[in-house]
Amino acid sequence: MSARTQDMTTIRQERRTDAAAREQLLDTAYGAVRFSKPSERLRRGRQPADGLSFVAVEDGRLVGTLRLWPVTAGAGRPAVLLGPLAVHPDCRKRGIGAALVKRALRAARNNGHRAVLLVGDVSYYGRFGFSAEKTSQLRLPGLSEAHRLLGLEVTQGALDGARGSIGLPVPRVPALAPLVEAIAHRARRMVPQAA
Repeated sequence: MSARTQDMTTIRQERRTDAAAREQLLDTAYGAVRFSKPSERLRRGRQPADGLSFVAVEDGRLVGTLRLWPVTAGAGRPAVLLGPLAVHPDCRKRGIGAALVKRALRAARNNGHRAVLLVGDVSYYGRFGFSAEKTSQLRLPGLSEAHRLLGLEVTQGALDGARGSIGLPVPRVPALAPLVEAIAHRARRMVPQAA
């Protein structure tokens, strides 16, 4: 499903075929410094959250991008990390970035995510409900400007008492008991029985 902004910009889910254009846009918007940002180091080598990658397209040209990434807001507290948000310099000040943020937040809510974190300016992200009110006890390794770590509770109270490092979620490990039992059962069947 896609949505249009007032300037005939389509906001839609990112597709695999958007990868090269997305990377080129990020290079244009941020340059090589983007690879040294603490949030980028956290995202490196990982996949964004399912269904939470969006692009803005005008006349077949990718002009905006935004993704959300699974993280933890301290031990055992799931959240998603918003970013990077980028809009082509020729298309700024037209509401494309805001449309991407609104679409991503709506999708995060619909997908059951309880909290969204980001590194950015409250002067921009405050209008969407982001603040540093509940992130003061959280740390993003390598971030020297702690006041730029912002949070938004999609579910009220989701960041109450959040403290510690923002990190990667622990991957789910399937229960081992059924697997061990299946292996033991198979092994018993393979052992020859005494006559």
